[in-house]
Amino acid sequence: EVQLQAFGGGLVQAGGFLRLSCAASEFTFDDFAIGWFRQAPGKEREGVSCISSSDGSTYYTHSVKGRFTISSDNARNTAYLQMNSLKPEDTAVYYCAAGESCDTSLWGNWGQGTQVTVSS
Repeated sequence: EVQLQAFGGGLVQAGGFLRLSCAASEFTFDDFAIGWFRQAPGKEREGVSCISSSDGSTYYTHSVKGRFTISSDNARNTAYLQMNSLKPEDTAVYYCAAGESCDTSLWGNWGQGTQVTVSS
């Protein structure tokens, strides 16, 4: 079973930055869209960002536009989420997953995620 593992979370003060990585060995990223999701305690999981495998188009939820940047390196089978100007409301467990396209409702290959905690 192949899971996409998210790395790079940690503790950061408001206004700080982190870069999350999403990687899996023996998995070809250029065949899939890669989405980033997050879930805070007591809240539903929400989509944060996505990058398309077909043309590299990127998408962001409104709350992170201008602060987060998604990218991918297909040669390394790795995707990234650069998170700048972090806010306490960004605190959540962040996950990456694979889908056929960014507008799919079907996402798979979930890993355990990585904790991002932003202090005031």
